[in-house]
Formats: sequence, C-alpha cells, structure tokens
Amino acid sequence: MAKTSGVAPRLAKALAIVLGTEEIPVRLRAWDGSEAGPANAPLIEFTSRRALRRILWSPGQLGLSRAYVAGEIDPHGDIFATFAALSSAGKFAEPGPFKKPTARELGTLLTTAVSLGAVGPNPAPPPEEAKVEKHGHRHSKKRDAAAISHHYDVGNDFYRLVLGPSMVYSCAVFDSEGISLEAAQQAKLDLVCRKLGLKPGMRVLDVGCGWGSFALHAAEHYGVNVVGVTLSTEQAELARKRVAEAGLTERVDIRVQDYRDIDDGPFDSISSIGMSEHVGREQIGHYASQLHGLLRPGGRLLNHAISWNAGPTEDDPDSFIPRYVFPDGEMLSLSDMVVALDGGGFEVLDVEALRRHYALTLRAWVRNLEEHWDEAVRLAGAGRARIWRLYMAASALGFEDGLTGVNQVLVQRKGGTEPPLRRKDWI
Repeated sequence: MAKTSGVAPRLAKALAIVLGTEEIPVRLRAWDGSEAGPANAPLIEFTSRRALRRILWSPGQLGLSRAYVAGEIDPHGDIFATFAALSSAGKFAEPGPFKKPTARELGTLLTTAVSLGAVGPNPAPPPEEAKVEKHGHRHSKKRDAAAISHHYDVGNDFYRLVLGPSMVYSCAVFDSEGISLEAAQQAKLDLVCRKLGLKPGMRVLDVGCGWGSFALHAAEHYGVNVVGVTLSTEQAELARKRVAEAGLTERVDIRVQDYRDIDDGPFDSISSIGMSEHVGREQIGHYASQLHGLLRPGGRLLNHAISWNAGPTEDDPDSFIPRYVFPDGEMLSLSDMVVALDGGGFEVLDVEALRRHYALTLRAWVRNLEEHWDEAVRLAGAGRARIWRLYMAASALGFEDGLTGVNQVLVQRKGGTEPPLRRKDWI
C-alpha cells in the first residue's frame, strides 16, 4: 500500500501552484513511494528530486516538459487519460502562454524545494530540446532547414515503426472508424490525386514530399511525373530508395530543396500535404505567390494543413511543442489560409474539413508506438520516444476537442481549363 504521508503531499501542493489549481487533477507518487491526490485519477510519478528542481528554475510548461523528457516525471497507464486530466484544469486549460507563478507562489515553491532537498544548480536541458533558435532569423532558409532536421531527421526506422508501411506523416482519410490505418492513408493519397485532376503525362510538384509516398502513388497509379522536395536529408534518402525499388526513377525526382528555390516550373498540379505549418505567418503570402507562379494557368494546388480553431493566441516559445516537437511551427486558422491563397491569385474550388480523421490517425500512431515501445527506445532513445508519445496523444485530444482542425483547401490558378461544375470528380 502506498504511503499517504512523506514527500507526496508537499510535492502535490507545489504541483498545484504550477498548474494553477486548488487540487491536483492526477494521482501523484513521489520518489519515496508516498502518494497524494485523487485516488482514482491517472497516476504520475516523480522519480527524482531533479524534477522539482527543474520546475523551480522554470516554473511552467518548460520545467514540466524537461522533467518529463528526462524521465524524472513518468505518467503511468493511459497517456490519453493523463493528458486529458491535466489539460482540462488550471493553466493548461487557458489559451495563450503558460502563466508563471506569482512572486508569493515562487516563494512557496522555493520553501518546498528546500524542505525536500531539491535546491541546486539549474540542470542542463535534455539533449532532445531544439536548438534552432541559434540559427538566425525565424523562417530564414538556414533556420527552417535546422527546424525540419530537428523533427524529421530522427531515424527513418523510428518513423516506419510509428507510421506503419505507408510512411505517410499526415492525416489519413477513414471511410469508417473500423478500417486500417494503411487503407485510410491510401484513401487519402488517392483523394488528393483525384482533387488535383491528375492525368498521365502531367508534371506534378509535391512540396514537403516526406518519404515520397504521395509521389510514388501519383506516379504509379496516375502516370504522372513528380518532383518532390524536402529539407530533410534522411527523408530524401529513403524516398529515393523507395522510388528506385518501385522502378520509378524516370518519373519521380526527389530533391533536398527549399520551396523558395524551385525555379523549374511550370507544373500542372501542386500538392502540399502537411508542409505549410512550417512556413510561418509572415511567409504565408510569399508561399502562396511562389506556388501560384510555379503553376500553369488552370493548374490546381491542394493545400492540406492543420489549423488553429481556438481563436487568437500568442505563441509560447517555452511550451512543449516548439521546444521539443516542431520548433518554429505555426498553425494558421482556416480563414487566414484561405485569405492567403486568395491573395496569392488563386480561385478557391473546395474546402474539406478532416478534423475527426486526424484524431483517428494520431490514436493509431500512438498504438503503433506503444506496441513497439522497446524497439522505439532502441531506435531513437527514451527521450525521443517519450516526446512523440505525449505530442501525438495531446494532439489527438486537441482534434477531438475541436481546438485544432485539419483542412484540404483546393485552389486553381485562373485561366486554362475551367474547373468541374460539381465535385463528382473526387467524391
């Protein structure tokens, strides 16, 4: 039986200050085995005093994130239930940057840390923390390349384990909740091809091509020629290998190239699947204009992107996602994305919301990760595996709650062939 006295009650009060709650929404187990908090709530274990020291130095989401990635805070059981409990209470439930404790609350935290022997130098951040802020102006080409490398160059075998055989790292499209992830990803790739109106001999640009899955599908099933660009050297290496194994090297060209440097248009169609989140608000107008200039008159662009649905908010550079997952990533609202594409000279043909589909996709990825946990740790390290588990679970809950969405916006450069009268070509 767990002890109800000892470290845990004092630690629980400290955690409540950081979270901004009267009572903690989880069951807390301290390093001495004592426990505090609601008996039937999800269990979180503080395995080391160092976790409290990190929180004292960075009393907000950053300190909690660092302790979690380092394994000093360990959620037990269902990661979805744990994060749902945390995110529904206190400062996690508030929009905008995580609010730091007041001076009085900081004094209480310090007193608690002293009493528990947790005071000391600020521990070094876990090595998985992004360092792209050292690479110049936000969304410069050099800094964008560093940000992409941080997220995507963590091992192709690790991504294969999480994503499954399709190697598609974006929202799948499910005809029903019971179909497999692989079938849903193939359905999404085919949907994009049909929305773009692909025909044999067309020249297609895939911006942010990942491991080449869309390029391969479009070339094999629609007879098109594809140029795929990515900033990830590891993605490009595997994509080229997959293209060669499929016997499609004459039809698929994979490049390590910034979209701003593409100068060999025109293209008949452009796909941008899960890439524009890396562009940034300041650059989104240039992104739209650049892709517009690369299309033939009458050519279509399919922009598939996550959207922020929870209203205006400020970026918090010290929150978990920019520090450990997507440095410099920025989610625009659907309205902002449509305005940018319209301002870039495009005519909007269709908008399809896929919010529920991404929640199903993310839950499938979490299952893949958890079912192969030991292998994931071997491939990418415990810290990286923990990051991906939390970020995907938290993201799934965000889509289920409607805080985030994902939309396919189909647009066309004016001129050339008129668009169809109805959507029957792709529905």
